[in-house]
This record gives sequence, structure tokens and C-alpha cells, in this order.
Amino acid sequence: MKDNFSTQSDKYAKYRPSYPKELFNYLDHIISNKNNAWDCGTGNGQIASILSKTYNNVYATDISQSQIDNATKTDNIFYSVQAAEKTNFNENFFNLIVVAQAIHWFNFDEFYTEVKRTAQKDALLAVIGYGRLKISKEIDDLISDFYINIIGKYWDQERKYIDDDYKTIPFPFNEIESPKFENVQQWNLEHLIGYLNTWSAVKHFIKQNNYNPIEQLQIEIEKVWGTETTKAIHFPILLRVGKIEK
Repeated sequence: MKDNFSTQSDKYAKYRPSYPKELFNYLDHIISNKNNAWDCGTGNGQIASILSKTYNNVYATDISQSQIDNATKTDNIFYSVQAAEKTNFNENFFNLIVVAQAIHWFNFDEFYTEVKRTAQKDALLAVIGYGRLKISKEIDDLISDFYINIIGKYWDQERKYIDDDYKTIPFPFNEIESPKFENVQQWNLEHLIGYLNTWSAVKHFIKQNNYNPIEQLQIEIEKVWGTETTKAIHFPILLRVGKIEK
């Protein structure tokens, strides 16, 4: 798994979007046993924090110590630096395994082997993510042009799975048809720019070109932002849920 997020992990925790509560209400509804959950690729711990309110124990892993250092802490979240594909968890342990905005970085076959090993019979795997944001036509056009034409060649090849709405990832489980969810955030311009700066392709661009292309994009967005302090930022939620049969 690539580690694109250890640098500036404090900004990742500050600017990345959260997930709608309706999504977790749905997961709570379809899972009866809420003893042990695994948040794999936890990043800033936002999913672990939500799960900790309904699960007795939440085990949150990431390959980045820096991310974990900046993660939300509670008494029933147990953080550890571990790769998704090989952990020290017991067999038949988890009732729910969640991967949020991270599975495209994993070795699928090895991770799924670990999922099947550590999950209890009929546990669920929930693969979650979010697609490209939408704000307004003018702003969306600017961000789309930036995404494709300015930083397009700097995206890791794994990004294609998000662009395909996670529909093209292998998913060897008994899939459960799930409702569609949308995440709506109220952000000011500073927060939007902070979020765009967390994109891995932007980091790759800066490393190769020694300047930040977001600065010009910000100028263009400011021209069409208008008088509103904040705007509604819409993220389509990507979701695949599967039952782990043994």
C-alpha cells in the first residue's frame, strides 16, 4: 500500500469531509452484533470515532503513524500501525469491517484473504468512499479542468477506482444492494482550498514542479465564488456492502 498521506496529516484531519449519519444509521440497522469493528485505513480516525458510539470495541489501523497521531481518541478505539493485508488480529473476530476512501490503495487479493480470516461468519464488509465534489456549474467546471488537465497525469493509477465509483474493484462477497447516500458539507472558500490541497496528485505536482497549482485555481474560484460566506459542497457517497460467508 502506498503512503501518500503521512505528510500534512494534520491538514488531512482538518479538511477532509466527514460522512453522513444516515450512512451509519443504515449500517447499524443491518448489523445486529456490535461487539468488534475494524476500521481499516483509518486515516484521521473519523470513521472509528463514529463506530465507537455503537460498537463495544473499535480497532483502527493505518500504515501511517502520523495519521494515527492526529486521529480522534476515545477509550474504546484501539489504534495500531498495521498494513491492511497482514494484521495481528485473531481469526473470526470482527462483526463489521469498514474501509473508507482507502481500498483502492490495497492489494485486493491479500486484503480480502485477511478480511475472511478475521471476520466472523456473516459479518459485513463495508467499502465506503466519496466521489468528486459538486458546488455550482461555474466552480465545478474550474475544478474539473484542474482535475483533468492540470493535475490529471499526476494521479496515481489507483485513482481510477474512485472515478469508476468503486464499481470496478473486485468484490468477492455476497453483495447487499444498498441505498444511495450523499454527503453535503457547508464550507467556506478557505476550507475548500484546504481540501483541494490534500489531493495526492497536488502533492505529486508540487514535488515535481516546485510550485503549488492550487494558487492559480484559487484565484479563478474567487472570481466566481460570489458574496456567500459558505456554500453547500456535495459529495456522492460510494458504497459497497458484502456479507462474509465462511
